[in-house]
Amino acid sequence: MTEGPERWWVRRPLAADALLFVALVVLETVFLLLTPREFWPRQVPSALAWSVLCAAPVALRRVAPWPAVGAALATLALPALLGQAPTSQSLTFVVLTYTIAVNRPLPLAVAATVLLWVPVAALNVLTPLDTGLDVGPAYLVLNNLLTALLAYAVGRAVRARRSSLRALRERARVAEENQRALAEQAVADERRRIARELHDVVAHHVSVMGVLATGARRVLRRDLSAADEAIATIEDTSRVTLRELRRLLDVLRTDAEPAADLTPQPGLAGLTALVEQVREAGLPVTLEVADPVPAVEEGVSLTVYRIVQEALTNALKHAGRATATVRLGVAEGCLTVEITDTGRGRGPGPDRIGHGLVGMRERVGLYGGILHTGPRPGGGFRVYVRIPVEQVGVVPA
Repeated sequence: MTEGPERWWVRRPLAADALLFVALVVLETVFLLLTPREFWPRQVPSALAWSVLCAAPVALRRVAPWPAVGAALATLALPALLGQAPTSQSLTFVVLTYTIAVNRPLPLAVAATVLLWVPVAALNVLTPLDTGLDVGPAYLVLNNLLTALLAYAVGRAVRARRSSLRALRERARVAEENQRALAEQAVADERRRIARELHDVVAHHVSVMGVLATGARRVLRRDLSAADEAIATIEDTSRVTLRELRRLLDVLRTDAEPAADLTPQPGLAGLTALVEQVREAGLPVTLEVADPVPAVEEGVSLTVYRIVQEALTNALKHAGRATATVRLGVAEGCLTVEITDTGRGRGPGPDRIGHGLVGMRERVGLYGGILHTGPRPGGGFRVYVRIPVEQVGVVPA
């Protein structure tokens, strides 16, 4: 058995209370055997049977507490009928009082205690048992009253202690979560600081490479040795820059992210395959590409691909039975992308701006572009992107 005693006691209340019932009967039997024979009842087997009957409500004390109280009160007829009260009957009343005081709110606990012990006090006054001791009914009532108060007080004290332990555990759990959150925040802050420093290093190296490349190009025909030296420096600097970029990615990657994917990132060349995938998924898409399309930076190419992918995915989810068009062109030194569909669009609601549109806006803003999204006048949805580009291979003056 891998469970602890407390957990077993809590998770199997009926079995545990059945064992307690057996223990009360055994205790009654031990008391009977230790009592001198002249005080034994005339019929020992019947007395033990009544003891079992009086202890039976204990087996239901947690799974059915109020029926157990009713059964215990019903056993109060035995002293009046038999002229004797089994010891297990008194123990049952004590156990039930304690149980309800532990597991029930204050009003119910008080009501159950009064309901259990007032009839006992009434029987002590109206039909007192012949115990062989020279005591009056007042003594018996006081004794039962003190027993009831003791069982009730112990039950409430245990309940208060359990509540305090639960509060302490909850406080410890919250403190642990706060501590973990603070530690994660500290790690994230330190990673951002390191990332900023590495970004400065990478930016410096890239700037140096740009200056050296410009200089090498200008002196290439006049001084081959100087150009070769500059190109060698560019080669070494590019290796250092690549190592720093890898470190930068390692710093920015969180524990939940997968390892780096070494496959090439998609770009403008992958738009045709993306459109084919969307068509196979059930959305007819037309791709219109202006000629010629400039060779743009890989980052811009990846941004356009992701925006088209997100827009077509949204159309596939929300447009219903519709068609879509992707237009890629160039206007005034900017790369323009327009994705439209003829569907019904998304339903109205204050929370319809999702992570997809936010991600589009962040990607476009990174390259100084603009993004327009919204319903079309004739129906459907439109995503328009305009990103200023500089053709690859052009060296600025």
